[in-house]
Amino acid sequence: MKIGIMQPYYFPYIGYWQLMNAVDKYIVYDDVNYIKGGWINRNRLLNNGSPMYFNVKMANSSPNLLINQVLVADDDVYKGKQVKTLEMLYKKAPYFNECKDIIETIIMDKEQNLAKYLYNQIIKISCFLDMKTEIIMSSNITKNNLLKGKDKVIEIVKLLNGDTYINAAGGIELYAKEEFKQNGISLQFIKTNEISYTQYKNEFVPNLSIIDVLMFNGKNGTKRLLSEYTLF
Repeated sequence: MKIGIMQPYYFPYIGYWQLMNAVDKYIVYDDVNYIKGGWINRNRLLNNGSPMYFNVKMANSSPNLLINQVLVADDDVYKGKQVKTLEMLYKKAPYFNECKDIIETIIMDKEQNLAKYLYNQIIKISCFLDMKTEIIMSSNITKNNLLKGKDKVIEIVKLLNGDTYINAAGGIELYAKEEFKQNGISLQFIKTNEISYTQYKNEFVPNLSIIDVLMFNGKNGTKRLLSEYTLF
């Protein structure tokens, strides 16, 4: 049983979905501290060949709160402007019509709890891409919440009867394979292969939101990119 654990992010880049697709159970880590200035409530789109940030408008946010304690602003006007910005940036992309409805539905979601708002997004996109991974909110798992870091991760993997934990390549500085092995768990890291695709006539800008990937690759092309990774 392969397990992946990651905080929820706003329309994250392709590597996030590759990790999700590589495991049997994916844990949305919603009961850890909100990171201000990170990727939880923002990502990047393509604007005239350069990356441009777009954000979830927050009602409250603080690193002293858990992600599932943070609220999204109830502002349909702001969300509507995001949808219009999306159209302005991508209406000439080859798969705009195929993908615009699901993205608009996600943006306009009335859910105000940030964790649930992002969870709903993850469910919708994973279904759109025909992913079979079981997706679980961390806060729905009965566990010892006094544990921190790798100890909490190891407990979650054990509770779910996992024998393999797959983490993003950045975690190589945080986790040691031997410590997981001592707990009967194989630790692997996932790294996205070099991915490039046509973005209008611009020089390729990597690691943009999954929105960019969908707009230029469509459902089927994005599904193919889900397997463009290396495990080590």
